[in-house]
Amino acid sequence: MKETLTRTDFNLPRQKAVYHGKVRDVYTLENDLLVMIATDRISAFDVILPAGIPYKGQVLNQIAAHYLDATRDIVPNWKIATPDPMVTIGHRCEPFKVEMVIRGYITGSAWRAYSAGDRVLCGLPLPEGMRENQRFDKPIITPTTKADEGHDENISREEIIAQGLVSREDYEQLEHYTYALFERGTQMAAEKGLILVDTKYEFGKKDGKIYLIDEIHTPDSSR
Repeated sequence: MKETLTRTDFNLPRQKAVYHGKVRDVYTLENDLLVMIATDRISAFDVILPAGIPYKGQVLNQIAAHYLDATRDIVPNWKIATPDPMVTIGHRCEPFKVEMVIRGYITGSAWRAYSAGDRVLCGLPLPEGMRENQRFDKPIITPTTKADEGHDENISREEIIAQGLVSREDYEQLEHYTYALFERGTQMAAEKGLILVDTKYEFGKKDGKIYLIDEIHTPDSSR
């Protein structure tokens, strides 16, 4: 049986820094390059579990690479190469301080808020009479802050722009990319008899250009 890889401690050529996240270890190299290693660690509700799962990192990394390649015509992304099933090398971008959460169905935290009586989610009015897991007429974007520690918090489009987290011009572009990515992901899921319930996208900038970063359409980022 394959042993799990739950931690790395490399000293790579031209390495400038290393960051051990909940699931990934990220090495920063010179020339604005990142080496991201998807480990076999398991994180649940922001807690790293003591044991990993064999092949988890490989599957996670390969799914993300597949969808990054399949959406490159929609938006440029950070991926340059995947030299190993658990490793992606890519561009280091300056991340936007928001995550673009998009929902095709009302479930999870959105349903909990709705069932508690809330009819506005991230500044968006919701109709009366919705049922749990009901599909929205059109997917809705419910952004969150990107917290360095603790939990991300819901935030509205207007608050993001007013607080200067993202300029209006950039935010409108992020919305456009988010809708287009979700539509592509929904189509690809449907081809396999699946539905993409909700997901999140992260974006960054390099040399004034917006890139899609991190992972997309994986079990860790999507429902």
